[in-house]
Amino acid sequence: MLGPTGHSDSFARDNLPPFSLWPDIDLGTFNYPEWLNAAVELTDRMVERGFGDRIALIGNGRKRTYKELTDWTNRLAHALVENFGLEPGNRVLIRSANNPAMVACWLAATKAGAVVVNTMPMLRAGELAKIVDKAEITLALCDTRLLDDLQACAKDSHFLRTVVGFDGTANHDAELDRAALDKPVKFDAVKTGRDDVALLGFTSGSTGVPKATMHFHRDILIIADAYAREVLEVTTDDVFVGSPPLAFTFGLGGLAVFPLRFGASAVLIENATPPNLIEIIQKYQATICFTAPTAYRAMIAAHGEGADLSSLRVAVSAGETLPGPVFEDWMRTTGRPIIDGIGSTEMLHIFISNRLGEQKPGCTGRPLSGYQARVVDEHMREVPRGTIGQLAVRGPVGCRYLDDIRQKDYARDGWNLTGDSFIQSEDGFFHFAARSDDIILSAGYNIAGPEVEAALLLHPAVQECAVIGAPDHARGEIVKAYVVLAAGATADPDLVKHLQDHVKAMIAPYKYPRSIVFAEELPKTESGKIQRFRLKNQT
Repeated sequence: MLGPTGHSDSFARDNLPPFSLWPDIDLGTFNYPEWLNAAVELTDRMVERGFGDRIALIGNGRKRTYKELTDWTNRLAHALVENFGLEPGNRVLIRSANNPAMVACWLAATKAGAVVVNTMPMLRAGELAKIVDKAEITLALCDTRLLDDLQACAKDSHFLRTVVGFDGTANHDAELDRAALDKPVKFDAVKTGRDDVALLGFTSGSTGVPKATMHFHRDILIIADAYAREVLEVTTDDVFVGSPPLAFTFGLGGLAVFPLRFGASAVLIENATPPNLIEIIQKYQATICFTAPTAYRAMIAAHGEGADLSSLRVAVSAGETLPGPVFEDWMRTTGRPIIDGIGSTEMLHIFISNRLGEQKPGCTGRPLSGYQARVVDEHMREVPRGTIGQLAVRGPVGCRYLDDIRQKDYARDGWNLTGDSFIQSEDGFFHFAARSDDIILSAGYNIAGPEVEAALLLHPAVQECAVIGAPDHARGEIVKAYVVLAAGATADPDLVKHLQDHVKAMIAPYKYPRSIVFAEELPKTESGKIQRFRLKNQT
C-alpha cells in the first residue's frame, strides 16, 4: 500500500504498474518519514546539520558550498513555481551535460514536487520526442548551448509547451537564471510523500518505445544509505569524480546523490575523457572515481607515464563488467583499490558489489545488505552453484515501469530479472557471464563473450575488444571478435592466427574467435559502455 501523496498532478501514481506485477519490496532497516523530499535532505538538511561551509560541487571554474547550493536551488524552485507554473507531480525534463547547474535544476525541480526526467546532450529531437510523449512532459529546462534539438522537439509536440534555458557555464545569464536572481533563498519545499515518484529514469540502449523506470523519493536516499555507506564508506573528506552522465541513474547516484548525502564533494566534468579525469583527480585530489573499464585502461597507461593517482581511495568500475586483466593491471600498476559491481536503471543503482578488502578479478561480488540475489533457470528455479543462469534480485528497491507491458518480463515471482547471465560460486560470490542476450550459442556450446574478451585482453597486441555472436550456417553462431590494436601492433593474417591460438591456450579451445576484425575504435555510449548491438547490426 502506498503512503500519502503531495502531488496535485496524479499522472505518475496513476501510471504505476498494478501491485500484482511489482517485485517484492523489503525496506528492512531503510525507514524514512512518511513525508519526505529527497532534494531537501541533500541540501537544506545538510546545512542544518552543520555542513553549510563545506564544498558541495565543483565545476566550470567554481566551487559551491552546501549553503550556496541550498540558496541557489531554493531560488530556482521559486522561479519554477512562480514564473513557470510548475505544479507538484508535473514532469520536468532537464537537458544538459554534467555540470553544477544541471544538479541545481534537478534539486530545485524535486523540491518543487516535480517528477524529473534527466536527459543526455547527445539525444536529438526525435529521441527527445519519444521521452516527452511517454512521460507527457510539459516543461523542460535546458542548457542554452543545447536548445536547438529541444526547441525542435517542442515545435511539433502535443505536450511540451515551455522550454526554459539555463546557463550551464556558471555565468547565470539565461532565462531561468534571471527569473531566479531576486527570489528568496528560503523555499518551503513541497510536502511530498516518501512513496511519491521523484524521478523517471529512461533506460539506455532501448529501441522502439522507450521504457521509463519510476523511482520514489525514498529510493534516492536508499541507494546512498545502502551502496555508498556500506561499500564506499563515504566520509566528508571524499571528493567524487567520474564520467557517467548525470542523465543515467548510475551517474546521478555516483556524482550527485552519494556525495551530497554524506557532506562530501563532487567535481563535475562536461567532457570526461581519461586525460581530463586524470587532470581533475590530480588537481582536486579526488578520492573516489566512477568510470568505465576502457577508461581505466587508458589511466593505467597514463600512470606509467607519470600521472599521479595516489589520492584515489577507491576506483569504481562503471558501465559494464570489469575484465579480470584490467583489474590485475590496475592493481599492479597503481596499487589503488578497484571494485566492480552491477546495477540497473530499473533498480536505480548497484545491488551486487565487491567490498574493499575482498575484491578479486573476474568477480562482481555479493549482494548489498538488504538485498537478495540468486541464479535461476527459465522456470525461476535456482540452479546449482557453478552453473550459468539468469540473475534474479530483490530488495528495498525494484522495477516499476511507467505504463508498460514489459513490466511482467522484468518482474517475475517477486524477483527482478535483470537480463544478465551469472554464475554463483560455492563461496556465494557472483560472477558475470554475459548479458543474457549476448550468450553465444555455437554448435551446442554456450559461450560467454566477456570470457573471450578477457582472454584477448591478456595479449599485449590488444588495446580493446568486443565479442559477439555472428550467424553461421553450420554452427548456428560463431564467436566474432572486434579488436582495437595497441600501439605498434600490425593488423595482418599472422596476428589473427596468433590471437586465435592465444585464446585457445587461455580458455577452452571451442571458445576461440573464428572471426577477428580489426577496428580503429569500438562504438560506445556516453558512459563508456560498448554498444555490441551496433556491431551485431554490421554482421
